[in-house]
Amino acid sequence: MTTTAETSAKPVDLFSPEVVADPFGWYARLREETGPDTGTLNIGTMMGGPEMWLVTRYEDVRQVLTDPRFLTNPPPDSTIADIRDGVFKRLDFPPDLIPWMANLLNVSDGEDHTRLRKLVSYALTAHRIGKLRPRVEKITADLLDKLAEDGKDGSPVDLVEEYCYPLPVTVICELVGIDEPDRPHWRAWGDSMATMNGERIPTTLLKCIELARELIEKRRAEPQDDLVTALVQAQTEDPSRVSDDEIIGILFSLVTAGHQTTTYLIGNSVIILLENPEQLARLKENPSMWPQAVRELQRLGPIQFAQPRFPSEDIELGGVTIPRGAPVAPLLLAANTDPRKFPDPDKLIIDRLAVGSESHLGFGKGIHRCLGQHLAYQEAEVALQGLFTRFPDLSLAVPREEIPWILRPGFTRTRTLPLKLV
Repeated sequence: MTTTAETSAKPVDLFSPEVVADPFGWYARLREETGPDTGTLNIGTMMGGPEMWLVTRYEDVRQVLTDPRFLTNPPPDSTIADIRDGVFKRLDFPPDLIPWMANLLNVSDGEDHTRLRKLVSYALTAHRIGKLRPRVEKITADLLDKLAEDGKDGSPVDLVEEYCYPLPVTVICELVGIDEPDRPHWRAWGDSMATMNGERIPTTLLKCIELARELIEKRRAEPQDDLVTALVQAQTEDPSRVSDDEIIGILFSLVTAGHQTTTYLIGNSVIILLENPEQLARLKENPSMWPQAVRELQRLGPIQFAQPRFPSEDIELGGVTIPRGAPVAPLLLAANTDPRKFPDPDKLIIDRLAVGSESHLGFGKGIHRCLGQHLAYQEAEVALQGLFTRFPDLSLAVPREEIPWILRPGFTRTRTLPLKLV
């Protein structure tokens, strides 16, 4: 017996301070709740916008991510409000800039998604990413040298600023073709997005759009060995394959997603490993387990939820019939800590997941699975192994409870991470 979306359940605002401050606790409570009107789902909002269905249990979340009937945009002629509009309204965001806020690769459906993903995917295959490893190792070694110099007298170092951020942003910018002088502007854009700074987002966004247009023209005139050049050349061969605006959208998708998630993953992982010294000791004794470890660490964050989905028809899910077009939010963190799928889900077990058949949903699943997952895994593996090998006695420079966290919906991340290296 299923029910429909009409319910009196009080919605949970995913952007509320209490949820943002304790995502693990809140998501666990939501996952275990059931109701006569909502089944195993919940009703939620973002910034008090239109209501949506919150999906929390592993099998339900996996279905939303893999069932082709769940679209990334409302189906044509849908009369149900798009929840994303509420977020932009609360941020007082200029309407003409809203289209640029979308992760182009993730909000395309059907033939457009296939076309755009194919243009980019060749650069991010496991094979091509494997060839990048020497470069990733070199960048990592240089950063470790600088850390050693900065912390040689026992002074604390901020791992976020000096290590977690510079490694992934350097790699992704080199891969796609962002020139070094322009990278601070892209960081400013990423930082304003990470903190949902409604005042700074438009300014930084417009600057990066300007830089992206200049970059496209540069690569037309002087091709390089990077993704922007490849996209420009594909456009020259067949203008219908990709437009300038789509190239810019791809740049935003890759640069933002390509460094933020990995930055947070590296920082969060250091804290988790220091809190689990027995698991860290296993890694030091057997470094071959690092690839498995980073998958387990990704299971525990930093991504809390995926972009909303919209059913193209009425779909039964979690004991509820979701009407066509009703927004559905898959809560990845809730699914990844579901005891029905992962025994002792809150416990770090570095060899829990196999490299070739990982089951966590931290990078999504299905046709919208994160294209950069191979790169993120490689960077995190190299960064974490290098850090703990170079500084085997590193420790937190402040008590755990004094580490400042950015209270931002959607991601779990520290603002800074002060460490002592010796």
